[in-house]
Amino acid sequence: MIVGAVDIGTNSMRLLVADVDDGRVAWLDRRTTVTGLGKGVDATGRLSTEAMERTVAVLGGYGEVLDAAGVASRRAIATSATRDAENREVFLDAAGDALGVRPDVISGDEEAALAFAGATRDVVGEPPYLVIDIGGGSTEFVYGTGAPEYRTSIDIGSVRLTDRLLPDRPAPADQLAGAQDHTAELLRSVDLPGTPGLVIGVAGTFTSVSAISQDLPAYDPGRVHGSQLTATRLAELTLYLSLLSVEETAAIPSLDPARAPVILAGALIAEQAVRKAGATEVMVSEHDSLDGLALQVAGQ
Repeated sequence: MIVGAVDIGTNSMRLLVADVDDGRVAWLDRRTTVTGLGKGVDATGRLSTEAMERTVAVLGGYGEVLDAAGVASRRAIATSATRDAENREVFLDAAGDALGVRPDVISGDEEAALAFAGATRDVVGEPPYLVIDIGGGSTEFVYGTGAPEYRTSIDIGSVRLTDRLLPDRPAPADQLAGAQDHTAELLRSVDLPGTPGLVIGVAGTFTSVSAISQDLPAYDPGRVHGSQLTATRLAELTLYLSLLSVEETAAIPSLDPARAPVILAGALIAEQAVRKAGATEVMVSEHDSLDGLALQVAGQ
């Protein structure tokens, strides 16, 4: 069954066209475009006109891809920034026109469940699993074996933390320390029911940081998927990124330049999240909530 899945995140817009059969998700077309939809939402409570226009233009392109592929079964979801924005209905109307389907604003719990379904569908490792999904506005933790047994969504993500506490690059030591303390305090509410056998990191922060860690000459999903990042290495990368300007960060060959303003905050959250899990390392996966959404659209 050919399905279409669109994830409207705080920072990135993502599209998947997939052939789903018996629980297997075969990618036919997968795209990511950083539009910064949620920049400033934490302070203003509103999506900016410019960010909405950028995002709707991208979604219009995604709608054309879905139409060209003849995708009848499609769903779009919107997450943290749209949940928090008081003018979300204006955006959702325009996004629906662009995509041919009106996005559903989902809860953090549903977001976590989709990430778990996508990340664990063909994983090799010892359960129980902990999936950590760092977005632009929130971070999800979901724990379980065959299905989620515990899940929680924390209101901290790469865009939100940047807006709140990491506005400068290079980041002064006091800003970095303040961001670390703030993140640790928010993560105190995470109360896992057991010790995970495998920690899986999904979405753009983990995949981008893995590519940076490997010093790849260009982003390579095959090299990123299944790679390992230790908590110690994440701490080293956080310090490294904190010493760079946005322009220097954007020049890293494997990094999408549009992620440069927020990747420091993402790396910081990743290190703190892995340590909160009581783990020494995380396996990075290219399979995430978008794959979980494709399974859902296909009724699997």
